[in-house]
Amino acid sequence: MKIGILGAGGIGSNVAVNLVRSGVSNLKIADFDRIELSNLNRQFYFHDQIGKPKVEALKENLMRIEPNLEIEIIDEKIKKNNIKDLFSDCDILVEAFDKKEYKTLLIEEFYSSNKLIVSASGIAHHDIDDISTKKFGDNIYIVGDFKKGIDKYKTYSPKVLIVASMMANIVMSKGGYYEKN
Repeated sequence: MKIGILGAGGIGSNVAVNLVRSGVSNLKIADFDRIELSNLNRQFYFHDQIGKPKVEALKENLMRIEPNLEIEIIDEKIKKNNIKDLFSDCDILVEAFDKKEYKTLLIEEFYSSNKLIVSASGIAHHDIDDISTKKFGDNIYIVGDFKKGIDKYKTYSPKVLIVASMMANIVMSKGGYYEKN
């Protein structure tokens, strides 16, 4: 089973590390961004990786956890004209975009595919009391507080990590990984 992670920032990098530490062995991760100093407070990167492509650094970090990991990285911006081709071979999709229009794009393109889609909404601010999971249709789960977005609030590691951990848990449970171990 292959899991696609669309975005390698705070949510994507931390979902990936949770999945690998839980025994997932086949990932495809896409992002076009480079690591900046401001990312280090909540993303799974290190100071000496500043300036590197996120997908390359994340692959390095994940391979240090599990050297036998099958991981495909895509250092490319995801768009309407490439999203289906890039992720059609994935069984599960983890949405880890910053921008709402890309979140919508993923859901519009894959909703009818019956692939499990796990997304985030409302990961900013430090308040964790209202984090919950909502299910939409048969195959979409969204985690967050559904109110506090990055457009108005800062992001902090505790909340980002909680949401990423909850998302990884959905992938593990709904993807049948817990039953296999």
